Amino acid sequence: MTPGNASFVTEFILMGLTDLSDLQLPLFCLFLVMYVFTVLGNLGLITLIGLNSHLQTPLYFFLFNLSFIDLCYSCVFTPKMLINFTSKKNIISYRGCMTQLYFFCFFGISEAYVLTSMAYDGYVAICNPLLYNVAMSPKVCSSLMLGSYLMAFSGAMAHTGCMLRLTFCDANTINHYFCDILPLLQLSCTSTYVSELVVFIVAGISVIVPSVTIFVSYGFILSSILSISSTEGRSKAFSTCSSHIVAVSFFFGSGE
Repeated sequence: MTPGNASFVTEFILMGLTDLSDLQLPLFCLFLVMYVFTVLGNLGLITLIGLNSHLQTPLYFFLFNLSFIDLCYSCVFTPKMLINFTSKKNIISYRGCMTQLYFFCFFGISEAYVLTSMAYDGYVAICNPLLYNVAMSPKVCSSLMLGSYLMAFSGAMAHTGCMLRLTFCDANTINHYFCDILPLLQLSCTSTYVSELVVFIVAGISVIVPSVTIFVSYGFILSSILSISSTEGRSKAFSTCSSHIVAVSFFFGSGE
């Protein structure tokens, strides 16, 4: 489908974080440093897990994929945002906008489901340690990852497909620093009822299912840890799932 068939608009203007010229350079430096640290940190973790034979466990398998997703996620909009800080016109093409939207949804949803898989891994490790090797076999881990990517693919296709069927007339200024769903819906000059319904359903599933699974899993994990009588046993159990707790905190804390 070509942009001309779907819309009168061939490009969008991104408002960005601020229109104050004095803040453009400081924000550019800030986000550049954050982006470099994100890229280097994730690449370092991916390399470490890939090369270290002692880290070939289910937990690190999921951390490997989580780092890869986080790396790709940061590359979806950060480079474009950095360019916009140094340019006078923050323009993105129609195709570029739809592509950015798709990958934003894909990596955001897949990250949520990878964290859900990690929660299940932690639950099995703490609550059913004797069945761990069977319940978290390489085949099961691969299936969980495949399921995460399939759910992300379905959700991203649903969101992007709904955007492609909308018509954008004269208004082409997106009140955001990247092509997000709600700012795009506000620009449509045709009915957005179906698109809003799809957003509600897909976003609801992508948020509620992982959130409930993660919190229920950690409810069982916390209950099992508190029932351990020895201090050493509790400490060991907490250290087993500490990395996932940190990852979940960053994910929900950032509002992704």
